[in-house]
Amino acid sequence: MSKVIGSRMAAEIEGEFVVFLIGMRVNKPWKLHKWLPVFLAMPKMLKELEAHPESGFLGHAGLGRIIVQYWRSFEHLENYARAKEKHHWPAWVDFNRRLGKSRGDVGIWHETYIVKPGGYEAVYSGMPPFGLGKAGKLVAATGNREDARSRMTAAAPR
Repeated sequence: MSKVIGSRMAAEIEGEFVVFLIGMRVNKPWKLHKWLPVFLAMPKMLKELEAHPESGFLGHAGLGRIIVQYWRSFEHLENYARAKEKHHWPAWVDFNRRLGKSRGDVGIWHETYIVKPGGYEAVYSGMPPFGLGKAGKLVAATGNREDARSRMTAAAPR
């Protein structure tokens, strides 16, 4: 368990990065054999990614039906998703085979955002390193990082 930081902190990350939201929705809970493999696949992928920082994976927040992932670039994310020797590809193929024409049993979704410098801000108070603050770095939310607008400006390219 990470130590709680007792002051206001802001997140910074160098350059452009990607925020990837991914989740699942159990539409028919009694069809455990359809959704449980989807639910169990993600922890294996996250463990694999955390063990390989060269993958471009910067970190994640959450585990369960919605996960926020941070990536160095869209190319890194895409390379992982399509790598046949990694955990994602076999899980994706298995999901499509298993669900076939019964896609209404369990839903999956994702959203991908490319974030440019100056296009984000984040603040944490009384929190351990979390989210973008854990994927990037934490800095004191003082001076030019005191409020949301100032943090957006501080993250903008100079």
